[in-house]
Amino acid sequence: MTRMADLSTEPDATLFRRMAAGDEQAFTALYRRRQAGVYRFALQMSGSEAMAEDVTQEVFLLLIREGSRYDPARGSLQAFLLGVARNYVLRAVERNRGGVPLDDETEPCAASGGDVLAHLTREETVESVRQAVLALPAHYREVVVLCDLEEMDYAQAAEALGCAVGTVRSRLHRARGLLLEKLRADRARCV
Repeated sequence: MTRMADLSTEPDATLFRRMAAGDEQAFTALYRRRQAGVYRFALQMSGSEAMAEDVTQEVFLLLIREGSRYDPARGSLQAFLLGVARNYVLRAVERNRGGVPLDDETEPCAASGGDVLAHLTREETVESVRQAVLALPAHYREVVVLCDLEEMDYAQAAEALGCAVGTVRSRLHRARGLLLEKLRADRARCV
């Protein structure tokens, strides 16, 4: 039995080159390192665990089959994977329009009368924010997911989205404003 080498400290670029040359251990190491981030991104963008799982699988299948599409000179492997995930999510959401609830107006208010904030549980707050993020148009939702939830800096997000840093900044500013409006409207509806 061959012993599996510890590749956990190898850079993505090295693992990718080894994977492209047929090294299954390198692919496994890349998958273990990047799968959770791709899944979280897809989940936050789609609101669907099933869709996030499918997208994650498709992203890594593409990496295996068409790894030559990744050009290290154009950016990091992480940005490439998130860019591919973004495209898959947007296509899947478009195909399943109506199948993914993007704005849940039937969510019950946390409390009737009194101080609503005092009655909101942490889970309800998280769910309200999640629903507000899902209600954003896709180009705003993706910058919120990347910058605020995945904690990428503007340059990394711009790389993943294939746009300018200034575009990320302006979209994020507008998205945060829209989120604030949505959360205030939801809170006012529950009073």
